[in-house]
Amino acid sequence: MADWQTISSLATAGGTLVLAAATFSAVRSSNRSARVAEQALLTGMRPLLVPSLSDDPDQKVVWSGGRAARLGGGRAIAEHEDGVTYLAISLRNVGAGLALLHGWYPRPGWASVDDPRVELDSFRRLIIDLYIAPGGPGYWESALREENDALHDEFQRVLADREAFTIDLLYGDQDGGQRTVSRCLVLPASDGGWYSQIARHWNVDRADPR
Repeated sequence: MADWQTISSLATAGGTLVLAAATFSAVRSSNRSARVAEQALLTGMRPLLVPSLSDDPDQKVVWSGGRAARLGGGRAIAEHEDGVTYLAISLRNVGAGLALLHGWYPRPGWASVDDPRVELDSFRRLIIDLYIAPGGPGYWESALREENDALHDEFQRVLADREAFTIDLLYGDQDGGQRTVSRCLVLPASDGGWYSQIARHWNVDRADPR
């Protein structure tokens, strides 16, 4: 004679197991969909800075203290006046998100792609917020003002001898995330000015692009 109580218990256990498996599968699928949606959202907010184009419009650069200059597409500014070294680089944001510049790290000479970037604490913070719209041109600017700055005299010599130098830029999206470091090489131009090129990008908050 069939033990209906045992059969009922087994049927209930089987149903529970099937329900648990279906729930687990649904949760995995939901988590996967959430990760895909999050990745799509982050991609839509991600900036990436490269040198601006030669036919991009000029940018009006204004430094603290009132000094101003016009910066052409694909160009850079490196000038020393009254004890201050003024620096600027024309940029273009080829990413899909707004670029918010956080800081910079200067070094005299040509830093190769194999030279590691410095730790984030070593970057000099910008005193103003600089933004570059997605798909549009913009610029970075700052200055070496203090005579006791370890790089003050060295950059004065670099500019006088018209040698190449390197600026690492730290920036992220409009929420301050997805931070990237882009290495800019500033090189002397034959017309007496300066131009720049990007040597490498490092991702801070996610895996490097290479």
